[in-house]
Amino acid sequence: MTNKKKWFESWFDTPYYHLLYQHRDDKEAHKFIKNLMQFLKIDKDQNILDLACGKGRHSIFLNKLGYRVTGVDLSSQNILQAQKHSNPRLNFGIHDMRNPMDSKFDLILNMFTSFGYFDSDDDDKMVLSAVKNSLNKDGIAVIDFMNTPNIINALVPKNHLCIEGVDFQIERFFDGSHIRKNIRVKDREGIFNYKEQVRAYSFNDFKKMLQENGFKLLKACGSYDLESFNEKTSERLILIFKIHP
Repeated sequence: MTNKKKWFESWFDTPYYHLLYQHRDDKEAHKFIKNLMQFLKIDKDQNILDLACGKGRHSIFLNKLGYRVTGVDLSSQNILQAQKHSNPRLNFGIHDMRNPMDSKFDLILNMFTSFGYFDSDDDDKMVLSAVKNSLNKDGIAVIDFMNTPNIINALVPKNHLCIEGVDFQIERFFDGSHIRKNIRVKDREGIFNYKEQVRAYSFNDFKKMLQENGFKLLKACGSYDLESFNEKTSERLILIFKIHP
């Protein structure tokens, strides 16, 4: 008897996922990467891991800037697309973020709210443990997460989109622990139902988890310009941390 796939194992592997989110702003992502690399003063020959890299848009841009990057993701379809951009200083592989890497890295990036996908927060703690075991002694890790209270307050319960002939009916709600999204897709192939979920971690939740996993928080930013985090006004929650000495 086969186990039913988790939502992230099926949804992220579909072409509908990338169609729905094709509007993502690469210009904004590139600005963030440049700001972050300048702030962290990362050397071009240090090893960078892009954890849950998707199709590799952050990895590819980092590599174009001259950095040595490894991108990993659980989605085989994402990695197949990303591998088209591979070169001696840019590699991609399939990997479950709950497991440590086989090698150590100087910088580990987890970008664009790619954390908190699991049903249990024990799995998210496994991710942090894996990050710790995959970092060099003086390495830095970055989690780019949403500012949860603002997202919940601005949640749009329902909307409808038609993109390139594909119909998306989207419902959103907060159930007390997760922000959830039900996605009904209709096209010439039929009707399909998918879901997304992200655990609604607050800044205080992250501070507690980082401390429990032996990390020291260096800075919390609230935007891709790396402004200081403000729970009431910030768009993002960007955590920069390292292993506690």
